[in-house]
Amino acid sequence: MDLPRPLEGIRVVECAIWHAGPGGSAILGDLGAEVIKIETINGDPERHQKGLGAVKFDIEGAANWSFLFEFSNRNKKGICLDINSEKGQSLLHRLVESADVFVTNLRTSTKPKMGIDYESLSKINPKIIHANMSGFGAKGPMADVGGFDPMGQAISGMMFLSDDEEPIYLQALVLDQMASIMFSHAILTALLTRERTGIGQELHVSLYSSAIMLTHANILASSMMKQNPIRRWDRYKNSPLRNNFKCKDGKWLMGTNHPEQKYWSRFCQATDMEHLIDNPRYAQAEDRLKNAEELVKTFDEVFSMKTLEEWMEIFIFKGLMFAPIQKLSEVIEDPQADANNYIVDFDHPYLGKIRIPGYPASFSANTAGTHTAAPGLGEHTDFVMKDIGVSEQEIQALRVEGIIK
Repeated sequence: MDLPRPLEGIRVVECAIWHAGPGGSAILGDLGAEVIKIETINGDPERHQKGLGAVKFDIEGAANWSFLFEFSNRNKKGICLDINSEKGQSLLHRLVESADVFVTNLRTSTKPKMGIDYESLSKINPKIIHANMSGFGAKGPMADVGGFDPMGQAISGMMFLSDDEEPIYLQALVLDQMASIMFSHAILTALLTRERTGIGQELHVSLYSSAIMLTHANILASSMMKQNPIRRWDRYKNSPLRNNFKCKDGKWLMGTNHPEQKYWSRFCQATDMEHLIDNPRYAQAEDRLKNAEELVKTFDEVFSMKTLEEWMEIFIFKGLMFAPIQKLSEVIEDPQADANNYIVDFDHPYLGKIRIPGYPASFSANTAGTHTAAPGLGEHTDFVMKDIGVSEQEIQALRVEGIIK
């Protein structure tokens, strides 16, 4: 018997595009919420984004679909509805009557025009959780400026974290996904508050706020130290106990052993370098940093004597903290990820059998994770319309008028 999902019975209505915002709803879908995604007649622009820069990910035969759209919209029911029209807004309001959460990332100035601002929707459903995602926050001079992942990385200081003279963009959609995680976190908090108090509310999350949370330690240290506490990674300026090494088979591993003094002797024993334990040049942490370059070069030679697998077996046995440095293709087949369902099998309608990320937490009484692929354009329109009491005849008339698709 399949375990229930934690958010079964929660209905989310989404009027949002791209990832930050829809990505948060997808996470709620992982947890079992029913997510109804409202798109324009032409669909979310993310459906038509077939690449980023030089990276292309178009799939032959998959019209109105892209990898990015899948990433943002798994687990959802998709409908096409013209909410710029009076009839479309009326249908949206009927959906909101039965909803627990309304999700949007449209600009502040746009929402009242479409009747999807908190003031409008809370009159229809006073207990609604009205969740807003933006680029830079609900207030201030940039409140109505649209934003994407690179812009959030830019304004937040993330692009100077490596301490290079020129800003470096981390091209991994990492901030979009962080914002989506923060969004789902805030929505779950508001739902819990409503469960306790019976009160709905409006909430705001942004790319900027999420980036600041992601770099909390860095900003705190910068505030305290009055300078950027991060320095560009240089192996030869770090202790071998917190460093990366290339093994005999060309693979790399990373060690992070704190507190250093506790692990220094054990590390030397594990690598057959016991003679270094009491060497005054390396005996204390300060000494090892002072002489880091020569020490790391010494251990470069040591690590070149065994394969990654051999070293990992030794370090696990000795209780030292090392991990292999893997490529994404290796993570997909990693037995550690597989054992914990961090990577799972999924049968996709376009792609066939693929490996995808599982849900990052496990529950003893529930299950979570992707259970349906992103919807086709307007795939669930008729189903959802009937669910809110629209007759077949009305559905046909709405389709002819271009209100639904």
